[in-house]
Amino acid sequence: MEIIATMSSRSSGYNNNINNRFGFGVGVADGLSMNYYTLSCPMAEFIVKNTVNSALQADPTLAAALVRMHFHDCFIQGCDGSILIDSTKDNTAEKDSPANLSLRGYEIIDDAKDQLEQQCPGVVSCADILAMAARDAVFFAGGPIYDVAKGRKDGRRSKIEDTINLPFPTFNASQLISMFAQHGFSAQEMVALSGAHTLGVARCSSFKNRVAADPDVDSNFAKTMAKTCSAGDNAEQTFDATRNDFDNLYFNALQRKAGLLTSDQTLFSSPRTRATVNAYALNQAMFFFDFLQAFRKMGSLDLKDSSTGEVRANCRSIN
Repeated sequence: MEIIATMSSRSSGYNNNINNRFGFGVGVADGLSMNYYTLSCPMAEFIVKNTVNSALQADPTLAAALVRMHFHDCFIQGCDGSILIDSTKDNTAEKDSPANLSLRGYEIIDDAKDQLEQQCPGVVSCADILAMAARDAVFFAGGPIYDVAKGRKDGRRSKIEDTINLPFPTFNASQLISMFAQHGFSAQEMVALSGAHTLGVARCSSFKNRVAADPDVDSNFAKTMAKTCSAGDNAEQTFDATRNDFDNLYFNALQRKAGLLTSDQTLFSSPRTRATVNAYALNQAMFFFDFLQAFRKMGSLDLKDSSTGEVRANCRSIN
């Protein structure tokens, strides 16, 4: 009931003051600054935005990829660009974990980094490029625009075993709440971040467990999933009806028992998070506001400083 009361009291304010495409200002994380590159690399924002926009105009599905990549980076060792590092003969990196094999869009980050190294060598971190790229991807897909604080340092560690700390698609609400709480997120913030699934697809291997055995699946949607999976484990199904649009249809799907993953549908099935799902399904502006607050908070997880991190010359390898 507490969540319902909180949501209800905020809802009218959001409706009166927030447009779906409004840019919201929130606090700057310690050690980061909105103007971090103003003097050292004034073209940084422009270069990243242009690179992302060009890539997404050619392939809009990459918006989901960039948002997911930023999340998978930040949840492992903090937002330090470690997801970008290639494996070597002596080390299997994060990107080669089964949890990350479907990630793509690395070439967008490489392209932006190459241009930035020509303009201002050794200044802009790969972690910052990824954070800016995810922001631009959200906006390109129709989501809220917001500023990104910058100044992240790149990490020097990327190991496959660390990816055990990513949430599994089979997690229930209690497991998700517990995992996100370890990173300082409330249950409401976890639901807001899950709304990133308004973009993109999942492979059958991640949801085939639900086709025949899950009572929380609408019967017609179960048939849709079964048809998708008839093409094999790598067959893809969209999370909602608008795979390239950042909107609140993901939450409407959960209300219809048409959530794709166990970790999606559980948000509506669980009394601990159902009120938040209902609020976001009803009020897209509220979802946008809460998402960007939580997404920017995620973008400042476990930051490295100059003693524990670096600015990599190549995003795919440690200096």
